Amino acid sequence: VQLQASGGGLVQAGGSLRLSCVGSGFNLEYYAMGWFRQAPGKEREFVAAFFRSRTNAYYADSVKGRFTVSRDNAKNTLSLQMNNLKPEDTAVYYCAVATSAILSTIRSSNAYDYWGQGTQVTVSS
Repeated sequence: VQLQASGGGLVQAGGSLRLSCVGSGFNLEYYAMGWFRQAPGKEREFVAAFFRSRTNAYYADSVKGRFTVSRDNAKNTLSLQMNNLKPEDTAVYYCAVATSAILSTIRSSNAYDYWGQGTQVTVSS
């Protein structure tokens, strides 16, 4: 399993960014796949995820209504559209895959086996 994330950058508060994560070596529909983020001095936190073939996505309360996660199964790609960005969204964003997670654990970083390299998102005030 390999994950390659891209799309980070610097944006002003209220702006938008779109992150993408391309996976190889696995079928996205069989596993949980999601986004996490880690700000300096803080623990890695859940952002959003899909669980196996379920069509509904799961979000952290802090991003609900502003972020939208989507996937393209044919391209094994997970995307994160981030709108109305806030300075507190500043972090390194990681995509990850969990090969054996159950639904109740997908918000925990410990459930994920494979991680992308991370992409920096910086939101200025």
